[in-house]
Amino acid sequence: MDFHALHDVVHTSRDARCQQHLPRLSLAERDALIARYHPDYRQSAYRPIAFGPNAGDRTVHELAAMLEGDSRIADDLSLTPTHTVDVLVVGGGGAGCAAALHAHGQGANVLLATKLRLGDSNSVMAQGGMQIAVAPDDSPVQHFLDTLKGGHMQNDHRLLRTMVEEGPSIARWLLELGVLFDRDDDGNLHVKRGGGSTRARLLTCSDYTGLEIMRVLKDEVLNQNIHLLEFAAAVELLSDEHGACSGAVFLDLDNKRHIVVAARTVILATGGIGRLHIQGFPTSNHYGATGDGLALAYRMGVPLVHIDTFQYHPSGCAYPEQLVGQLVTEGIRSEGGHLVNAKGERFVNELDTRDVVASSIIRECEEGRGVRTVTGRVGVWLDTPGLEVKDGEGTLEKHFPAMVRQYARYGVDIRTDPVLIYPTLHYQNGGVKVDANGETPVPRLFVAGETSGGLHGRNRLMGNSLLDLMVFGKRSGITAAARAKTVQQGQLTLGHLCRFRDEARKHKVAGQVVSPKVFPDYAEKT
Repeated sequence: MDFHALHDVVHTSRDARCQQHLPRLSLAERDALIARYHPDYRQSAYRPIAFGPNAGDRTVHELAAMLEGDSRIADDLSLTPTHTVDVLVVGGGGAGCAAALHAHGQGANVLLATKLRLGDSNSVMAQGGMQIAVAPDDSPVQHFLDTLKGGHMQNDHRLLRTMVEEGPSIARWLLELGVLFDRDDDGNLHVKRGGGSTRARLLTCSDYTGLEIMRVLKDEVLNQNIHLLEFAAAVELLSDEHGACSGAVFLDLDNKRHIVVAARTVILATGGIGRLHIQGFPTSNHYGATGDGLALAYRMGVPLVHIDTFQYHPSGCAYPEQLVGQLVTEGIRSEGGHLVNAKGERFVNELDTRDVVASSIIRECEEGRGVRTVTGRVGVWLDTPGLEVKDGEGTLEKHFPAMVRQYARYGVDIRTDPVLIYPTLHYQNGGVKVDANGETPVPRLFVAGETSGGLHGRNRLMGNSLLDLMVFGKRSGITAAARAKTVQQGQLTLGHLCRFRDEARKHKVAGQVVSPKVFPDYAEKT
């Protein structure tokens, strides 16, 4: 059958589907489904880490190799600093900007260094919204419970409590900076329901929430005249004679020279790992998301948590080919969009947690109920035209303008034709171990945002990432600035790197991989 003719099954089955109510799975059903179909449970994709703080722990081959990888800099690199600051922030996304702004607000001398341009990050691509308990029928306690359940009860309670309790103050801060959150007819903040949540608590800016937040944060960083270093990729941290973090080494991507920054405190906010394309999955992540902060912190001796679990967003684009892996916002399902297999059947509650929905889609495709494209990809339908039927003509253009335009560029009108989706690698659930201020076990080294681990447990609820960035960007920035006032600049050494290389040689893995990668493997081939 012609691929485009398969659209018809979505339209002809719509009336019957709208009469269905699909309950969420029980815990036992959920666990069985995930264990059979979720990529986290493919044993062949995992192996133990050979050495370091997480020696013996299992993670995917791609991450294990990166953590064991060697630095690209030589032991005898000159460490004469180009810059000396109180607080060095590594990363120009949401967490990095928030950290820099709050540290600057405390009077610290701040340098924000970013691999690409300021704002080039996963943060800018966040579509679905930000979860904050602001509605009259909601509370931080309920937000806590929803997130705990979504994370399979494996969340760090201290981090989670901090995030949900500080959510309302973050909303006020963003509003004061000028973020244009959606409002209802009475002028109150408009909230939507997200997958896995029992209350409507998503604050949105149509379907470009992350873009709007980053627009405001970028402007504020520039308005505050925070020292900015763009196109500078962090390739190594520095340690003093006591093992505390004392700065970092960057590779200037323009002239390939090294830049040494001495800092009393360092905040890593380097984002996610999607561009490692774990298990061959496409990814929604931006070009620079190669997990740099994980490798840098690991070489310093910082343990990682939950490094065996990753989030595969259920609705990654599977057609057209130019959009493969990019997100189709979860907001479509929040508004009532159905997931439909090749037989015209709904097969999962669309507002179940992301791991459940992703596993259900993979099940449908593996069991022969998926839709195959002309290039051999397979997926299921998301009934976008159903929202136009349910809520009236113009609904998609009003609430999801970015998505309408994204598809229109390639000749697809989502107002009349459904879109084909398949899970895409989206988020690293785990990361660097931190406390409630973002501080790691290594003195003077802080981590914020997706590079950190523990908060989300084994599965992140939609909308919690943007709040995570703001809350722990703020807390790490304030704490790092305060710490910088009480300590002296440490010596600039590579002592930790020498010890790491000794361990690598003992385990016969020295020099096999260079990390961080900085860019995806295919970068040099284009």
